[in-house]
Amino acid sequence: MSREEPSFFERERDRLSAEITAGFEELLSSSNVLNRKLEEVLGMTREYETIASLWQSFHELMRDQNQPTNDPRTVPGTGAHVVSTNARRQ
Repeated sequence: MSREEPSFFERERDRLSAEITAGFEELLSSSNVLNRKLEEVLGMTREYETIASLWQSFHELMRDQNQPTNDPRTVPGTGAHVVSTNARRQ
C-alpha cells in the first residue's frame, strides 16, 4: 500500500500552522515578560508611596513645630511641647 504525498495545499497549510503556532508562543512569552516587569514597577510604586508618606508625616511635624502657638502651657524654645498638663498650681 503506497501512501500519497501531501498536496501543495496541505504542505502550505502545515507550514503556516507551524508559523502561527510559533508566533503565538513568542507572543505568550513576551506577554509573560511584560507582566513580570509591570508587577515589578507596581511593587516599586508601593515602596515609594510608603517612603513618601513617611516624609510627608515628617514634613508636617516639622512645619507644625515651626508655627508659634499661644497655648499658655508651653515653654518657649521647647518646640511648643506641653510641659505640664496641670493648668492650676496651688
